[in-house]
Amino acid sequence: MNNNDMNHNDTNQNENTAPAENKMGTMPINRLLISMALPMMISMLVQALYNVVDSIFVSRISEDALTAVSMAFPMQNLLIGVGSGIAVGTNALLSRFLGQKNEEEANQMAMHGIFLSICAYLLFLILGLTIARPFFVLQGATDTIANYGYQYLSIVMCFSFGCFIEFIFERLLQSTGRTIFTMFTQGTGAIVNIALDPILIFGLFGAPKLGIAGAAVATVTGQIIAAILAVIFNIRYNDDVTLNFKAFRLRLKAVWNILYIGIPSVIMVAIGSVMTFSVNKILVTFSSTAVAVFGVYFKLQSFAFMPVFGLNNGMVPIVAYNYGAMKPDRMMKTVQFSIIYAVCIMLIAFAIFQMMPDKLLLLFNASDEMLSIGVTALRTISFSFLFAGGSVILSSFFQALGNGVYSMLVSFFRQLVFLVPLAFLFSLTGNVARVWLAWPIAETASILCCLFFFSRINKKIIRPMRENKRG
Repeated sequence: MNNNDMNHNDTNQNENTAPAENKMGTMPINRLLISMALPMMISMLVQALYNVVDSIFVSRISEDALTAVSMAFPMQNLLIGVGSGIAVGTNALLSRFLGQKNEEEANQMAMHGIFLSICAYLLFLILGLTIARPFFVLQGATDTIANYGYQYLSIVMCFSFGCFIEFIFERLLQSTGRTIFTMFTQGTGAIVNIALDPILIFGLFGAPKLGIAGAAVATVTGQIIAAILAVIFNIRYNDDVTLNFKAFRLRLKAVWNILYIGIPSVIMVAIGSVMTFSVNKILVTFSSTAVAVFGVYFKLQSFAFMPVFGLNNGMVPIVAYNYGAMKPDRMMKTVQFSIIYAVCIMLIAFAIFQMMPDKLLLLFNASDEMLSIGVTALRTISFSFLFAGGSVILSSFFQALGNGVYSMLVSFFRQLVFLVPLAFLFSLTGNVARVWLAWPIAETASILCCLFFFSRINKKIIRPMRENKRG
């Protein structure tokens, strides 16, 4: 066999064994984005369904129990944000190294991401054992609400290892283009959660009647099952990431690189938690019902935002891969299609919130007072949806390029510079209906910040990449 034949055979072998993620650099963008994002959007919708069903069952215990879950949200959201932030940093770097054909560094990013996730769980285990009850007292909760909240939050935090493992192993699948598996992991976890909620809350089929603690047990059980599936799918089907923990050596540079991208995401969630905590304190001066309405809004808006976050999860590895592969046109097309789809989703949500807010609230066994406050709240806050889709996509675009600081600044300005101060100022009028105006005003400021930072990204990254390709 001559050298030409050998080269030809080698070429054919390389083509036949090309890694699956290469589609991120070659497949038409619209089809690629849909194939990557649709499974994630479906699984996120199931997650949103869980969020709503969970609170519907809790509301059957009492309005105080529903208020307790609402007050637990800032800390629970922070926990999820830390896990997600570490996963975001790992995802972006892993996809970038795969785009550069640097498999060794990609594997290192995966193992360091898992290590950081375990460290994060240990932190929240300690917090769950120490601050769960004081957290509710600080928000002005009554003894009854604080007792409910402690039962719920302490379980969610102390058994959160499933959440952290699920996040990081799902992102390893996403980073290599295998988003279909994450649809199964998240979907299965949410379905288990939904099924266990009434059984453990009300003591059905011979199970103990645990009340609000049952909702927490259902939550962590669903997370643990999803985590087990995510690990199995990675071991059996993700050939592009090799996890060799015997050879693992902690590298501070790798930790720093993940945290450099991921910490802004964590800070963004922390900012959101501070915002929610602060708004709860503002609303509780009116009534605990106003706090419950705010919590119900967060559950309902997840039907709009969760699919957009799923779209994000499909978009980020595409952008990061093509950034590593120096393909700016594919990056920009991905962002454009993502914004179009996100805006369409948010418009549908806006229409639903405007047309049937009372029916949405009645799902949560709403009292007359909750309906009186909630109908105005849902209709007013939903005006922010008109700009939110674009803001969410652009913020994730910044993260995919390693500019998570921009995303953090957008979140900071939106929630702490505009939303919380405006909510406080409007509360001084003594009319709770005016408090809700803070959301659309803050979202308008957010999209303006995003457009400003996008222009900087275009000038410093996208345009030079295009010029280099022409050169």
